[in-house]
Amino acid sequence: MKIGIVGMGFMGVTHLTGWKQTPIESIAVYSKRYREALDETVIQYNSLDDLLANVDVVDICTPTHTHHELVVKAAKAGKNIICEKPLGRTVQQAQEMVEACEKAGVTLLVAHVVRFFPEYVLAKQTLDSGEIGDVAVVRLTRASFKPGAPDSWFHDYDKSGGMMMDLMIHDFDYARWVAGDVERVFSKRVVNNFADADGDYSVTILRHKNGALSHVEGGWAYPKPMFRTSLEIAGSEGLIEHPYGSSIPLGIHLKAPDSGDEPDIATPLSPLAEDPYLTEIKHFYEVLANGAKPRVSAQDGLEAVKIAEAAIQSAATSKPVRLEEVS
Repeated sequence: MKIGIVGMGFMGVTHLTGWKQTPIESIAVYSKRYREALDETVIQYNSLDDLLANVDVVDICTPTHTHHELVVKAAKAGKNIICEKPLGRTVQQAQEMVEACEKAGVTLLVAHVVRFFPEYVLAKQTLDSGEIGDVAVVRLTRASFKPGAPDSWFHDYDKSGGMMMDLMIHDFDYARWVAGDVERVFSKRVVNNFADADGDYSVTILRHKNGALSHVEGGWAYPKPMFRTSLEIAGSEGLIEHPYGSSIPLGIHLKAPDSGDEPDIATPLSPLAEDPYLTEIKHFYEVLANGAKPRVSAQDGLEAVKIAEAAIQSAATSKPVRLEEVS
């Protein structure tokens, strides 16, 4: 398998590091940013066409607004594709990308890396096991400093979609993974001018088709280098939690049995053994090389963009938005 990475920013370098730890044949890159630091084992092409002509898989690690054009072009070239999240800048773009890959008969995988963080995976597995009963309420937090320099594409809404599309989409996708499809979204957003940067904060409530609710909190409002995440899943029979700063990956609290035994069960687990980005790349290799079932599908990537777009629309109008209304 020959891998071609498009884009050599932070995420491109991260994916490159991961691919080097898989049994692939070769790695090539195409980027407007020439990387002198790349070793001699990495082939550097001067054009996208040259890269497409010499690889089997295209791994797209470029800014969000470029994803659509690159995915469609790679699909027409008959290449299997990995695309960083968000899949597309708009729902229409993401839909066209999925359709282009289906038409070309190529695989499209979306890099929603939170599905590969061990505490989030364990929470999903615990819920699926039935240990805490039926899912009722999910609470997710993801808040950091605003990424990039002041002139970064992250700060250009037309290119990135802003904090809700770029950052909160992680937890929109995870909420759907653990609680099922979403039918309605309601969101509130506050943008404040802090000392030397804009602060962007939002709380979004997702109503899932099974009646569960997800509360998703996101923000680009902290000073560097703060970045905090947390998760909580309440079920009919117990609670899963991973609070920020916890010394254990997961806490599981079950309802007291009829016998009156101790109601709280803390479950300390092994510390992080592998970078989740590496876990993600290894999984993508198994999907493409050995036919493993993908943990994140193209449709998952599309649905996450729909939820993010619905949240953006709701925040702008102060009204709930049904997913069926988003296009």
